[in-house]
Amino acid sequence: MLDVPTAVRRPREARRDAAPTIRDLVSYRLHVVANLLSRGAAMRYKREFGVSLWEWRTVALLGARSPQSLNDLAQAAGLDKSQMSRVVAGLVARGLVARGADATDGRGVSLSLSRSGTKLYEGLIGAAAERNDAFLGCLSASERECLARALGKIGERARAFIQQEKALAQGRRRR
Repeated sequence: MLDVPTAVRRPREARRDAAPTIRDLVSYRLHVVANLLSRGAAMRYKREFGVSLWEWRTVALLGARSPQSLNDLAQAAGLDKSQMSRVVAGLVARGLVARGADATDGRGVSLSLSRSGTKLYEGLIGAAAERNDAFLGCLSASERECLARALGKIGERARAFIQQEKALAQGRRRR
């Protein structure tokens, strides 16, 4: 049986017996689920396509929108520029990503999938869609709708908290 944290079974206001633990925090619970999803994906993509999780994400991002700059790609993937540079260098060396000159920035690099990269993308995105369908398949239609709305709301709130933290940090720097 799955361990259901106390905070899920009973709202915090109704619990007077204990302070929340890390396992009660929605951010931690989402992190655990995201890691499980990523680990499974990494295993499948390595076995079937010979790519790491970061390589898969890079190919998927370029497959969805190309060309992109290294900075844009790093930001979309949640990696710092040096990490993304290493991932891209490996993909370029394998002939999956093509580098070109950035039309708007003479020093910049424009990245896109090569023909081989596009073929890989098609296989990877198909496998990702299968996995996505399998995960969502354990939910009813109303649960899927509820999950989509809940994730949207939590994402909006998280962005608002980030903006608030940025404003507070800027206020401290001005003092």
